[in-house]
Amino acid sequence: QVQVVESGGGLVQAGGSLRLSCAASGNIFSINAMGWYRQAPGKQRELVAAFISGGSTNYADSVKGRFTISRDNANNTVYLQMNNLKPADTAVYYCHADVALRSGNRFYRHWGQGTQVTVSS
Repeated sequence: QVQVVESGGGLVQAGGSLRLSCAASGNIFSINAMGWYRQAPGKQRELVAAFISGGSTNYADSVKGRFTISRDNANNTVYLQMNNLKPADTAVYYCHADVALRSGNRFYRHWGQGTQVTVSS
């Protein structure tokens, strides 16, 4: 009923930039949070940046000043502009959308399939 699709990953040299996109579609009444996590090999999934309930943003300390999250509410889309990339940013990046299907329903988290970001040194 809800699809979350990421795009924009790839291979980039250290110091370079990438822009990730994520669109949520389907039977969506409301989204109260949407953002990005990442998971590197052998590590747990961690928050990168997200819009949380109320519209404020959260960023991981490791990306502050380098990554910027933005959104297009009309199209249920979020973007992650990643600048000054480092090899430590190499991971699969996952988008999530916390979606209510009807008025008064609770929000459920839906995940995308992930997009690989590889930063070479």
